[in-house]
Amino acid sequence: LCLAFGFSQISNAQVDFGIKGGVNYNSNSIKEVSTDVFDGAESKTGYHAGLWARIKIPVIGFYVRPELVYTNLENSVRYKTSGNTTTYNFQKIDVPVLLGKKIFGVGNVFIGPSFQYILDSDFGFSDISDVKTDGFTVGLQFGGGIELGSLGIDVRWERAFSGIESSFVGTAGDVKFDTRINQIIIGLSYRL
Repeated sequence: LCLAFGFSQISNAQVDFGIKGGVNYNSNSIKEVSTDVFDGAESKTGYHAGLWARIKIPVIGFYVRPELVYTNLENSVRYKTSGNTTTYNFQKIDVPVLLGKKIFGVGNVFIGPSFQYILDSDFGFSDISDVKTDGFTVGLQFGGGIELGSLGIDVRWERAFSGIESSFVGTAGDVKFDTRINQIIIGLSYRL
């Protein structure tokens, strides 16, 4: 009986899908360097683009919104060995799975896990020969937005649950550091 009810609700669910893009402000993304190599990280603005779907759950009034998003993030860092400032950037794939609720017909609020995989990361220093990242982590996203017709805008905050351990080989030897991602995400979406 429960399975029949569940399948009938899924078959009645409304599904929307679309594209999205926007800007990311990344903060505190280099932490716990095992040796005193960097003098902090200054956050810069990155960008993201991807696809989303929204599956409305009829009886309880919530929706599930899975997304597939490519994200490019960048930081400015000072390398203490040379005193030079350069950028540390990385690209990742995000798969947030958000549970949301429409409010007042045009607004919505949402929360859920975000599964992330680092595709590539690098420094702009010639004496750092290689950057290795154990690229999978899970975070949390929550936020809200408004929708006017097919257009939507939302603001969310993302916090990583676990650190992403990265290491590089340079003049200081094999150095490990945490590239945990904390960011503010502003997105524009279009429903197809």
